[in-house]
Amino acid sequence: MTATVQGPKRLGAAAVTEALARGDCGEVQGDAGRRAQYSADASNYRRIPLVVVFPRERRHVLNALAVCRRLGVPITSRGGGTSTSGQAVGSGVILDFSRYFNRLLALDPVARTATVQPGIVLDELQRAAGEHGLLFGANPSTHSRCTLGGMIGNNACGSHSVAWGRTAENVLELEVVTYRGTVLRLGEMTQAEIDEAVAAGDDRAELIASLHGPAVLSRTPGSK
Repeated sequence: MTATVQGPKRLGAAAVTEALARGDCGEVQGDAGRRAQYSADASNYRRIPLVVVFPRERRHVLNALAVCRRLGVPITSRGGGTSTSGQAVGSGVILDFSRYFNRLLALDPVARTATVQPGIVLDELQRAAGEHGLLFGANPSTHSRCTLGGMIGNNACGSHSVAWGRTAENVLELEVVTYRGTVLRLGEMTQAEIDEAVAAGDDRAELIASLHGPAVLSRTPGSK
């Protein structure tokens, strides 16, 4: 005996665009020209997206994720599109953070830290830091166009990374949101903070426990 089953119907660009536009997701564009523009990055790969979204505020990002999750549509985050391995192209929804989500939120020259939105271009951060005799260690050749969000995603380096470290070695903390909508901060935590977070028993607890678990399992007796 055999059975024929039908998989989920693939939504078209118009339907996804309409859903995102109704969902308070920022600037939503699903016309053919914009989709073609975002079908490529600096690599040789080509993938035509369904829609391009330009979030202006934090809530726009969360709302876009909620809509895409409900529709079962994948998301690709994009900055300057300087990726050379196709990281900035996708067949679902493109979230472009470079247009509006690109501010330097804080700069502390004493602590030598900066808080930025993911769409800020590296050179803009370098100019602000340079006024205090500082710079961000990683310096890829695309520094005039690449964004910090993309650098974090790719762990960008550059010619000075041997001396000053890759991007990952210069990031203290991240606020991230998962596809299922869980918002959490990633950074160094004490054991007490980890225990408290895990005890909460929510999605954040599950993620922190899974991230922390391998480190616990890899310890040998007497190690620190």
